[in-house]
This record gives sequence, structure tokens and C-alpha cells, in this order.
Amino acid sequence: MLNELISSTTLLQSYLMWLINQTSGQGATFTLLMAFVILVVFELYNPKEKLPAKLLRQSYRANVELFVFNSVLMSLLSMPSLLALAEHYANNGLLNAIANPVWRAVLSFLAIDLLLYLLHKASHNFDFLWMFHKVHHNDSCLNVSTAFRIHFMEIIIVSIMKAILIIVLGIKGSSLLANELIITFFTMMHHANISFRGELAFGRVFITPYLHSVHHSTEREEHDRNYGTVLSIWDRLFGTLAELNPVAIGLNGSSPQDLMNLIMYGFKRTNNASVQPVDLEGMIAEAAYYKAEKRGFNPGYELKDWLDARSEIIRLVYGEEQVRNHLIQKWRGLISSMINIFDGRNRKYPMFRKQAN
Repeated sequence: MLNELISSTTLLQSYLMWLINQTSGQGATFTLLMAFVILVVFELYNPKEKLPAKLLRQSYRANVELFVFNSVLMSLLSMPSLLALAEHYANNGLLNAIANPVWRAVLSFLAIDLLLYLLHKASHNFDFLWMFHKVHHNDSCLNVSTAFRIHFMEIIIVSIMKAILIIVLGIKGSSLLANELIITFFTMMHHANISFRGELAFGRVFITPYLHSVHHSTEREEHDRNYGTVLSIWDRLFGTLAELNPVAIGLNGSSPQDLMNLIMYGFKRTNNASVQPVDLEGMIAEAAYYKAEKRGFNPGYELKDWLDARSEIIRLVYGEEQVRNHLIQKWRGLISSMINIFDGRNRKYPMFRKQAN
């Protein structure tokens, strides 16, 4: 048994080293292009959600234009520069204390994936970073091309932080390229409008479309979740994981959907309700107090005032349509639960079925 385990480990190490050594810039580009095409085909023929054709075309056009713009602008600042740094500092970082090249590659991947998690979380918590990151969130039609809806300032910030990590750890160029290949594939996959068999089980370790769709919810308490890029273990470890179906995708309110306005949009601060924290309980209490004051604080209406205030504030903050969708989902869930309970009783107590007949 021990010999079989050692042989399996050796085989895995050999495969990983082959993957790292064989990964070239051209090979990585071709691989990611093929992955993109395959995911697009899956979206077209077996979509998870039926998206309006007009909005989907608008989303693809804006995302592809932004990708081309970023590729031209960042060609000298992003991946080539990071690779040059990796080659220059490969023998000076902390990872050089580890003799096994496979463990060095694994630890470099974990370090980069954790860095992306932390940066992503910071992008939601700090207004300066959200200013650029909100461009990625304003796509109301989540699809594989949404992976490339990134403001160029966000790319610069992420590249600077990656550069620091490369220098400190001494990540080799081959490992960096393999990591970027994996990260880009997962980013495309979990933005794709698809679902697949075993997705829930796969999501115990990796970020999937089901998990990432929550992150693009219009509601802040939902989109401040599931920050992971490849691994979902960071969200589980730090308590930011959520498994639910979002009410709506995108940002509340109107926002631009074309290239130049998206770029300019990244430099504008917004007071969107889905972005800024909202003290709902305080607003409801204040509104209920105002209603009681108008009636001269006559007793017996406290509960009614509170319920009316709660309904008005929720509709004001989240919008009529979103509240309606949320209530519909709640009623559907309640009805499904009642049906399941009744079916369970029928199976457990046959007399219920006889009476029903």
C-alpha cells in the first residue's frame, strides 16, 4: 500500500512538472482561447439562465472591447513585466528554502490565489478600490465574457501586488505562467452562464458558476460574499461563503454599457445602495417614529407603524421589482416546502392518501 502511494505521488509530481515545463506563452494563449470557445458553446446550447438576446449582445460587445483595450494598453505593464520579475528574482525569494520544485509550485499557486482573494475582498471594502471594481459588477448579463470586464486601473493595482509577491517569494516564471493559465480558466468558467453535474460537490473546493453568481448580486449582503478566484476554501476559512440564488444580477440603478463610458465610469464615485452599507433597522425605526408622531403617539398602532415603515423603507432601498422577485421566491419556497411535507406524510401515513382520494 505504501509503495502504491509513493508511486502515485511520484506520478503526480512528474505530471505537474511536465505541465509547468511545457506551459509556454503561445500554448497558454491557445489553451485559454479554446476554453473560452467551449464555454461560449455551452452557454449558447445549454444556458443556466435564459438571458435577453439584446442585453447579452450588449454585454459581449462591451466586454470584448474592454478586453482588447486593456490588452493593448497593458501589454508592457502586466504579464511580460511580471515574467521578467519572476526570472530576475527566482533565486532570491522565500520559496528557495524548499528543495522540492512541486511543493514550490503548489505554494506559489496558493499564495497567488490567497492574494487575489484578499485583494477582491478589499475591493469591496474600500471606496477607492470599489470605484474601479464596480465596472466588473455592472454587467447585468453574467456570461463567460464578463471575466474580461475589468477596468485597466484594477489591472495595474493587481499587477503591482503580484509583483511584490513574486519578489518576496521568488516565484519562477514557469510557475507564474502555469498559475495564470489556471486562474484565467477558472475566472472564465465561474462567470459562464452554465451549470454542470456535480457542481455542488466541486464547489466544496473550487469556485463554481453557482457560487460566483451570488457575488454578482445587486444586494450588498449577497455580493460581499464568495471572493475566491480558484479555491472556495478561502471563503470557507474566513467566513465569507454563501450558497444561494441571487435575486438579481448587476448593480442597482443605471450605469454605462459601452467602452469609453465604462472607462470613465471607473473614475466616478457612486452612492449606490448595493455598494454603501445601509442601516435598515435605523431607517425603519425612524420612519415608524415619524408615523407615530403624526398620529400624536396614540397607543395601539405600534406594530402597524413598524410594519408599514419596514415595507416602505425596503421598497425605497432595494426597488419595487427586486422586492417583488424576492417575495415570489419566498412564496415558491414556502409552497415547495408544504408540498414536500404533504408528500412525506402520504408516504409515511397511507391514511392521508386514502382520505385525499
